[in-house]
Amino acid sequence: MTLTTTPALRDHRIPADGLYEGPRTLRRVPEGWTEQPYELFGLVPRGRVIGAEIHGVDLSRPLGTAVRAELDRALLEWKVLFFREQHLTSLQQRAFAGHWGELETNPLLATGDDPEVVRLDRTTVPTFENVWHADVTFRERPALGAVLQLREVPPVGGDTLWADMAAAYDNLSEEVKERIEGARAVHDFIPGFSRFYPPERLAPHQDRFPPVEHPVVRRHPVTGRRTIFVNASFTTRIVGFAQEESDRLLRLLFQQAHAPEFQVRYSWRAGDVAFWDNRATQHYAVNDYAPHRRVAERVAIAGDRPH
Repeated sequence: MTLTTTPALRDHRIPADGLYEGPRTLRRVPEGWTEQPYELFGLVPRGRVIGAEIHGVDLSRPLGTAVRAELDRALLEWKVLFFREQHLTSLQQRAFAGHWGELETNPLLATGDDPEVVRLDRTTVPTFENVWHADVTFRERPALGAVLQLREVPPVGGDTLWADMAAAYDNLSEEVKERIEGARAVHDFIPGFSRFYPPERLAPHQDRFPPVEHPVVRRHPVTGRRTIFVNASFTTRIVGFAQEESDRLLRLLFQQAHAPEFQVRYSWRAGDVAFWDNRATQHYAVNDYAPHRRVAERVAIAGDRPH
């Protein structure tokens, strides 16, 4: 009889709190969610857990109740929806977004032809590119979602990525889930905007936007799924944790958006529209197109208080 033994390996380690190779849990919808076919438009998945392209809907026309309800279900199930070559006016873009609630303005960003339409012209201040973030989490009621249209597209580059933060949460270790259960974090507009604006531009808004606290793990108000609700643009610390521990834990949580399995990447054409659920996602605009121009316009939908 030949006995086999496990060979000895030299001492080895990798840094703690990393993203590791191996299988991931990839669940697109909550457990127990009943999926149904889409009957009023075509839907083509663009990612395993996030992102779908919608065909057969003209966003320049008023939405019927049934189409709106089916799009709402698609948004909950896929988190970001893409509509090719819609070429909406500002009024039409606002009207589409308005089906999901009150629109919000942002005094920190430039506007287009309408005060409720933010214009992101990358020939001026390069705000919020090359960083994973969720929009306006420094508000007491962060945005429900946003509708973004590309007006001008560079000849190469300028893609946008979105990450499913419920999938990101699902793949945390049980130890980390226990550490952040019930924890709250501080969100502040200054860290994100101070990368691009001088102090005199930000100081007048400090009273309007004081730091706020939100849960580190947010439950989606409709699906009930747990999502990571901290981001590298606006989250400064976890309440009640020593600074070193807070920083370490936030770095771990921030990097969960970086796993490609949780992402979808979209290459734009002029007139394309993306509609995403800001409660469930983070996004990343890739600044790789200099010296060319990229112009986008965004309408944001006011949300609820995270819990």
